[in-house]
Amino acid sequence: MIGSLATGILVLALLRFADTIFVPFAFSLFIIALVWPIQKALQRWLPRLLALLITLSATIVVIVAIGSSIAWGFSGLGQWLFLNAGRFQAIYLDWTNWLEERGVAVVGPLTDRFDVSWLVSFTQNLAGRLNSFAGFALLVFIFVMLGLLEVEDFNMRLLAPNAQPRGRRILEANRQIGAKLRRFMVVRTFASVLTGLVVWLFALVAGLELAAAWGAITFALNYIPFLGPFVATAFPTLFAIAQFESWRMAVVVFLSLNLIQFIIGSYLEPRLTGASVAISPFAVIFAVFFWSFMWGISGAFIGVPILIAFVVYCGQSPSAEWIATLLAGGRNESTTDTP
Repeated sequence: MIGSLATGILVLALLRFADTIFVPFAFSLFIIALVWPIQKALQRWLPRLLALLITLSATIVVIVAIGSSIAWGFSGLGQWLFLNAGRFQAIYLDWTNWLEERGVAVVGPLTDRFDVSWLVSFTQNLAGRLNSFAGFALLVFIFVMLGLLEVEDFNMRLLAPNAQPRGRRILEANRQIGAKLRRFMVVRTFASVLTGLVVWLFALVAGLELAAAWGAITFALNYIPFLGPFVATAFPTLFAIAQFESWRMAVVVFLSLNLIQFIIGSYLEPRLTGASVAISPFAVIFAVFFWSFMWGISGAFIGVPILIAFVVYCGQSPSAEWIATLLAGGRNESTTDTP
């Protein structure tokens, strides 16, 4: 038991300190699981390398389009902050003074530490990081290209007699993971696009500046469960305070955005996802925060797919099936899927 715990700690430490390699590798496995059916279908009609070229080209177009929209949204937000930092700071100080006059003394220490220039630099740095992910994307591209060429050969090796019985279990687990991840991402993308469009329309109707940027930011952050929607709700609320100079309008923006997130994220999306991808909400929150601690923003995005893979692998192992049962959001399917 102690040896297994020590091994797990060492593995996590390796993942943490060698993140420059493991993060793009994890993303490449995630992308391979998503696009492999396209590659497999194209190979039936086209040569293998030509099918690979088409699959990679389509993948790059999608990634560049999403990344560009995110960078554009945060860049516009950073410019707005830079131009309106003084007004934002003045309004914030007026509000803190008003609260302190009414006995809310906890705001005092926050006033001493709060500086709008920090918010400006944070947003600009975030936009800069999104604009400078060329090295990361190149490494992911190389991993994906080599991985797609290796999938069929790897599956054949899993079916070799010397790899049994673990080989067939791993192959079945990989198929389940791919199916679950594709379903998860299709529903998540639909929910993200819908949320971004609704937020954009709401911002237009409410007269909130940067309506298109808020829609793009909401679309991107919605891929990160819990943490993303919270940030996507908090930012427009803060800027509504500066723009309208009214706490009533800020409350309207805050409540409306939370209502949009609740209807789409807590009501519509779970029904589209279905029980096959159901995972405990507590496990999802833990995965998002844990992998964001390990790998930053990239970890927050890929934390839930890693959790899905972990649950499936546990479900395929008789000694770890109880873990899959505890992490499942509903009735665990592994007990019925595993012979």
